[in-house]
Amino acid sequence: MKLPDLDELEAAASLVYRQMQPTPQYVWPQISQHLGATVWLKHENHTPTGAFKVRGGITFIDWLTRNQPQYRAIVTATRGNHGQSQARAATLAGLRSTIVVPYGNSREKNAAIRSFGADLVEHGEDFDSARAEAMRIARDQGGFLVPPFSREVMLGVASYGLELFKAAPTLDTVYVPIGSGSGISGMIAARRALGLGTEIVGVVSTEAPAAKLSFEAGRAIETQTARTFADGLAVRVPVAEAFDIYARGAARIVAVSDGEIALAMRLLYQGTHNVVEGAGAASLAAAMQEKARNIGRTVGVILTGANIDSAAFARVLDGGIPPP
Repeated sequence: MKLPDLDELEAAASLVYRQMQPTPQYVWPQISQHLGATVWLKHENHTPTGAFKVRGGITFIDWLTRNQPQYRAIVTATRGNHGQSQARAATLAGLRSTIVVPYGNSREKNAAIRSFGADLVEHGEDFDSARAEAMRIARDQGGFLVPPFSREVMLGVASYGLELFKAAPTLDTVYVPIGSGSGISGMIAARRALGLGTEIVGVVSTEAPAAKLSFEAGRAIETQTARTFADGLAVRVPVAEAFDIYARGAARIVAVSDGEIALAMRLLYQGTHNVVEGAGAASLAAAMQEKARNIGRTVGVILTGANIDSAAFARVLDGGIPPP
């Protein structure tokens, strides 16, 4: 997949800003002191859906309505944030949406998806099973199947990379969680378009390491399970188009445990009083794991979302680890 140039990224960002403001990025002193580095936190937990995915929803649905106007409905699979973004954008464009989630998905994310106007379908035990059902529904009912990753999604997502790099152009390293891969691909695209040399590090769960295994093997590797409470990371099968981008553009991929993620969530709340979901805190967990490498450097951490069920977050704050 050809990466976009700066003009294309800025045009996509302008489209995003018709529906939302840029999110802030701050250096929080307690976080920086804990890591012994200057740490910029990119607050994608402050978007209209509580996650960075909203950006890609805006640009994807815009593309769909202009290029495939015969479709009046969309279908997609999600663990929550992608589904909210697509449902929101579809409703604003006058389209129907069917969002498929696995059984046992976050109740509060499910409620948010419905609130944005979608029909919610529960199917399967994980994201990849839900994705197969979404494909069936789209085939049988005629809705447009929205993939978990596409160039049109990445264009919108990359706007957060432009914002961060323009605010903090001297970053040595940026840590980005990997689920389906739009976040890290957008960051790689923004870095390339701006001509920067910042190191980009992907982050996965130790319980869902498909992207890391694939990166290190140089080919896509599927795992049998992806059981982590950080549901945005719970992907068993790497998305080929995204893998092609981060396989070439990432410096390395770090795996963090659920315990490390929970610790990072507590530190974020104590140091910034921000609620961050598991996948969103994974980037800080990776920076903490690589603390010795980052001493004295300038580091970016992407807080990709805030959407964690209240009971699970209470458990984290109480020192525990929520079940997958």
